[in-house]
Amino acid sequence: MRRRLFMASLTALMLPGMALAHGPTRQKVTLTTEVAAEPAEVWEAIGNFQDMSWHPAVHSTTGEGGNEVDATRVLTLGEEGGPTIDEILYKYSDEKMSYSYRITEVAVETLPVTNYSSHLTVKPRDGGGSIVEWRGAFYRGYPNNDPPPELNDEAAIAAVSGVYQAGLDALTERFGAPGS
Repeated sequence: MRRRLFMASLTALMLPGMALAHGPTRQKVTLTTEVAAEPAEVWEAIGNFQDMSWHPAVHSTTGEGGNEVDATRVLTLGEEGGPTIDEILYKYSDEKMSYSYRITEVAVETLPVTNYSSHLTVKPRDGGGSIVEWRGAFYRGYPNNDPPPELNDEAAIAAVSGVYQAGLDALTERFGAPGS
Protein backbone atom coordinates (compact mmCIF):
# COMPACT_ATOMS: atom_id res chain seq x y z
CA MET A 1 0.00 0.00 0.00
CA ARG A 2 2.78 2.42 0.96
CA ARG A 3 4.65 1.53 -2.21
CA ARG A 4 1.58 2.30 -4.36
CA LEU A 5 1.04 5.60 -2.58
CA PHE A 6 4.71 6.49 -3.09
CA MET A 7 4.54 5.61 -6.80
CA ALA A 8 1.33 7.60 -7.25
CA SER A 9 2.90 10.61 -5.53
CA LEU A 10 6.06 10.33 -7.61
CA THR A 11 4.02 10.11 -10.82
CA ALA A 12 1.96 13.16 -9.82
CA LEU A 13 5.16 15.13 -9.23
CA MET A 14 6.59 14.14 -12.62
CA LEU A 15 3.49 14.83 -14.73
CA PRO A 16 3.86 18.62 -14.98
CA GLY A 17 7.44 18.28 -16.26
CA MET A 18 6.43 15.54 -18.66
CA ALA A 19 3.72 17.74 -20.12
CA LEU A 20 6.35 20.36 -20.97
CA ALA A 21 8.78 17.86 -22.49
CA HIS A 22 7.80 17.50 -26.11
CA GLY A 23 9.68 17.09 -29.32
CA PRO A 24 9.50 19.14 -32.48
CA THR A 25 6.29 19.96 -34.31
CA ARG A 26 5.75 19.50 -38.04
CA GLN A 27 6.46 22.70 -39.95
CA LYS A 28 4.86 23.70 -43.23
CA VAL A 29 5.89 26.10 -45.97
CA THR A 30 3.88 27.09 -49.05
CA LEU A 31 5.21 29.56 -51.61
CA THR A 32 3.78 30.53 -54.98
CA THR A 33 4.72 32.62 -57.96
CA GLU A 34 2.80 33.82 -60.99
CA VAL A 35 4.37 33.63 -64.42
CA ALA A 36 3.27 34.81 -67.85
CA ALA A 37 3.65 31.43 -69.59
CA GLU A 38 0.74 29.04 -69.93
CA PRO A 39 0.67 26.00 -67.58
CA ALA A 40 1.66 23.47 -70.26
CA GLU A 41 4.83 25.44 -71.05
CA VAL A 42 5.78 25.75 -67.37
CA TRP A 43 5.01 22.08 -66.74
CA GLU A 44 7.23 21.17 -69.69
CA ALA A 45 10.11 22.89 -67.87
CA ILE A 46 9.52 21.56 -64.34
CA GLY A 47 7.35 18.46 -64.69
CA ASN A 48 10.09 15.90 -65.24
CA PHE A 49 11.08 14.48 -61.83
CA GLN A 50 14.42 13.41 -63.30
CA ASP A 51 15.40 16.95 -64.38
CA MET A 52 15.72 19.77 -61.90
CA SER A 53 18.05 21.85 -64.05
CA TRP A 54 15.54 24.71 -63.82
CA HIS A 55 16.55 25.32 -60.17
CA PRO A 56 19.66 27.50 -59.79
CA ALA A 57 21.00 25.60 -56.74
CA VAL A 58 20.99 22.24 -58.56
CA HIS A 59 24.20 21.43 -60.43
CA SER A 60 23.00 18.04 -61.69
CA THR A 61 20.27 15.45 -61.30
CA THR A 62 20.67 11.71 -61.68
CA GLY A 63 17.99 9.14 -61.10
CA GLU A 64 15.99 6.12 -62.12
CA GLY A 65 12.37 5.42 -62.86
CA GLY A 66 11.34 8.50 -64.83
CA ASN A 67 8.08 9.91 -63.51
CA GLU A 68 6.76 6.62 -62.14
CA VAL A 69 5.86 6.26 -58.47
CA ASP A 70 8.96 5.15 -56.50
CA ALA A 71 11.31 6.79 -59.02
CA THR A 72 14.43 8.15 -57.36
CA ARG A 73 16.70 11.08 -57.98
CA VAL A 74 19.87 12.48 -56.50
CA LEU A 75 20.35 16.22 -56.65
CA THR A 76 23.91 17.51 -56.56
CA LEU A 77 23.97 21.07 -55.29
CA GLY A 78 26.35 23.88 -56.12
CA GLU A 79 29.04 22.29 -58.22
CA GLU A 80 30.39 18.88 -59.18
CA GLY A 81 31.06 16.96 -55.97
CA GLY A 82 28.82 19.28 -53.95
CA PRO A 83 26.38 18.10 -51.30
CA THR A 84 23.57 15.80 -52.40
CA ILE A 85 19.91 15.22 -51.62
CA ASP A 86 18.30 11.83 -52.30
CA GLU A 87 14.57 11.88 -53.11
CA ILE A 88 11.77 9.49 -54.04
CA LEU A 89 8.63 10.25 -56.03
CA TYR A 90 5.40 9.08 -54.39
CA LYS A 91 2.74 10.79 -56.50
CA TYR A 92 2.74 12.06 -60.08
CA SER A 93 0.00 13.45 -62.32
CA ASP A 94 0.82 14.81 -65.75
CA GLU A 95 -2.88 15.64 -66.13
CA LYS A 96 -2.97 17.69 -62.90
CA MET A 97 0.54 19.02 -63.54
CA SER A 98 1.76 18.04 -60.09
CA TYR A 99 4.07 15.68 -58.29
CA SER A 100 4.94 14.85 -54.70
CA TYR A 101 8.21 13.53 -53.35
CA ARG A 102 10.10 12.82 -50.13
CA ILE A 103 13.70 13.30 -49.14
CA THR A 104 15.19 9.93 -48.25
CA GLU A 105 18.65 11.20 -47.37
CA VAL A 106 20.21 14.60 -46.74
CA ALA A 107 22.83 15.88 -44.32
CA VAL A 108 21.31 18.37 -41.89
CA GLU A 109 24.26 20.63 -42.67
CA THR A 110 22.95 20.80 -46.25
CA LEU A 111 19.25 21.19 -45.43
CA PRO A 112 18.36 21.27 -41.71
CA VAL A 113 15.22 19.11 -41.94
CA THR A 114 14.01 15.58 -41.29
CA ASN A 115 10.94 13.72 -42.53
CA TYR A 116 10.56 16.12 -45.45
CA SER A 117 7.87 15.78 -48.09
CA SER A 118 6.98 18.23 -50.82
CA HIS A 119 4.45 18.94 -53.54
CA LEU A 120 5.02 20.96 -56.71
CA THR A 121 2.13 21.97 -58.96
CA VAL A 122 1.30 24.27 -61.87
CA LYS A 123 -2.19 25.77 -62.16
CA PRO A 124 -3.79 28.14 -64.66
CA ARG A 125 -3.96 31.77 -63.58
CA ASP A 126 -7.11 33.84 -64.08
CA GLY A 127 -6.39 36.20 -66.96
CA GLY A 128 -3.69 33.97 -68.46
CA GLY A 129 -0.37 32.63 -67.33
CA SER A 130 0.31 30.21 -64.51
CA ILE A 131 0.58 29.88 -60.78
CA VAL A 132 3.37 27.64 -59.55
CA GLU A 133 2.90 26.36 -56.00
CA TRP A 134 5.61 24.60 -54.01
CA ARG A 135 4.72 23.36 -50.57
CA GLY A 136 6.41 21.16 -48.07
CA ALA A 137 6.06 19.69 -44.62
CA PHE A 138 8.99 18.65 -42.45
CA TYR A 139 10.51 18.54 -39.00
CA ARG A 140 13.55 20.52 -37.94
CA GLY A 141 16.98 18.96 -38.27
CA TYR A 142 17.38 18.33 -34.52
CA PRO A 143 14.83 15.82 -33.24
CA ASN A 144 15.18 16.50 -29.51
CA ASN A 145 14.38 19.44 -27.25
CA ASP A 146 16.65 22.49 -27.12
CA PRO A 147 18.05 22.36 -30.67
CA PRO A 148 21.10 24.40 -31.62
CA PRO A 149 20.16 27.53 -33.61
CA GLU A 150 21.25 26.06 -36.95
CA LEU A 151 18.91 23.06 -36.51
CA ASN A 152 15.84 24.66 -34.92
CA ASP A 153 12.38 25.25 -36.42
CA GLU A 154 13.27 28.74 -37.63
CA ALA A 155 16.41 27.48 -39.42
CA ALA A 156 14.43 24.69 -41.10
CA ILE A 157 11.68 27.07 -42.25
CA ALA A 158 14.22 29.61 -43.52
CA ALA A 159 16.20 26.95 -45.42
CA VAL A 160 13.16 25.40 -47.12
CA SER A 161 11.70 28.83 -47.90
CA GLY A 162 15.04 29.84 -49.43
CA VAL A 163 15.12 26.75 -51.65
CA TYR A 164 11.55 27.31 -52.81
CA GLN A 165 11.99 31.04 -53.37
CA ALA A 166 15.18 30.57 -55.42
CA GLY A 167 13.40 28.07 -57.67
CA LEU A 168 10.29 30.19 -58.05
CA ASP A 169 12.34 33.31 -58.75
CA ALA A 170 14.19 31.40 -61.49
CA LEU A 171 10.85 30.48 -63.07
CA THR A 172 9.65 34.09 -62.93
CA GLU A 173 12.89 35.20 -64.57
CA ARG A 174 12.60 32.50 -67.23
CA PHE A 175 8.91 32.98 -68.10
CA GLY A 176 8.31 36.58 -67.03
CA ALA A 177 5.74 37.97 -64.64
CA PRO A 178 2.16 38.40 -65.84
CA GLY A 179 1.58 41.81 -67.37
CA SER A 180 5.27 42.57 -67.83
